[in-house]
Amino acid sequence: MRDVYNFSAGPATLPESILLQLQEELLNYQGLGYSMLEMNHRAPEFFAIIDHAKATLKELMHIPDNYSIVFLQGGSSLQFAMIPMNFAKGKRVAYVDTGFWSAKAIEEAKILNDTLVVASSKDDNYRFTPKGFEVPSDCAYLHITTNSTSEGTMFKELPDTGGVPLIGDACSNILGFEYNVEDFAMIYAGAQKNAGVAGVTVAIIRNDMLHDVEGLPHILDYKQHIQANSVYNTSPTFGIYVTSLVLDWIKQAGGVEGIAKRNELKSSTLYDYIDASTFYHNYVVVEDRSTMNVVFTTDDDHLDQAFIDQAWDKGLINLAGHRSAKGMRVSLYNAMPMEGVTALIDFMDSFAKENCVTL
Repeated sequence: MRDVYNFSAGPATLPESILLQLQEELLNYQGLGYSMLEMNHRAPEFFAIIDHAKATLKELMHIPDNYSIVFLQGGSSLQFAMIPMNFAKGKRVAYVDTGFWSAKAIEEAKILNDTLVVASSKDDNYRFTPKGFEVPSDCAYLHITTNSTSEGTMFKELPDTGGVPLIGDACSNILGFEYNVEDFAMIYAGAQKNAGVAGVTVAIIRNDMLHDVEGLPHILDYKQHIQANSVYNTSPTFGIYVTSLVLDWIKQAGGVEGIAKRNELKSSTLYDYIDASTFYHNYVVVEDRSTMNVVFTTDDDHLDQAFIDQAWDKGLINLAGHRSAKGMRVSLYNAMPMEGVTALIDFMDSFAKENCVTL
């Protein structure tokens, strides 16, 4: 058992069993005599890893045969550019603004296309996810951020697009909350929160979205990467291997359904404590609260910083809020055990009492 609970928003904590397996295999991967870090990206053994990861992901997320799975690099930030490049088709594109990362996607799309923000919660400090908005039928797609890590909000029900293809940045709740993949034309995520380590991006794309785009460099073309089975260029081999191990771990833990129930329990336990407290505050609309990222504050910047510093000394690390926000952020990704939440609440309780506050 490790001595710390890492609440980082990403790269995030990994299952200890996987870390131990990686440690054991570091010098000699499955008896081959060399490290996984040294494996050629076109070796048969690596293609077997890719095929296994894709098959397991397909099983876990119930991905139909008319979707392709591809492993990429560049994180969500690269997808923010690749998506309009590949899918705009000369039309305008629609986005929902729910915070820091959706704003990044919008900013990138505006460089490339006529971009319409159809809904935003900015005027209310991103305390909720917009609902009941309309998407013009002439838009090539609607893009949402399914979970906003900085703001602590999540789409628990997907918007009605009126038939416009829905694209979801699911970086922070893929494999941790149950969505129907068939509701999306594309869903993508950096692996470093719920599906592995930094350097790998998972994209699930409905095949009818893929088409030839004149003037598009091959390295930015989803079709090229899919046709090359994720090895158009040198792949992040080790990262994809870690993703395959994480997918196996999720399967053994009860699949996405089982993991989602655990995440709901972890987050609801923490929210219940915060709501019962007069010292800590969460301002997100209750129905839109994230099960992945719980944000809260004491409403005192000095106390917030003292909380973060003292928590670190107690082995509760990476609790600072996003650089765009104040306060604290607790990332409860798939590998965070319930014991971490219990330890955090115990510290929250003692910190509040030490500051002479009635709970």
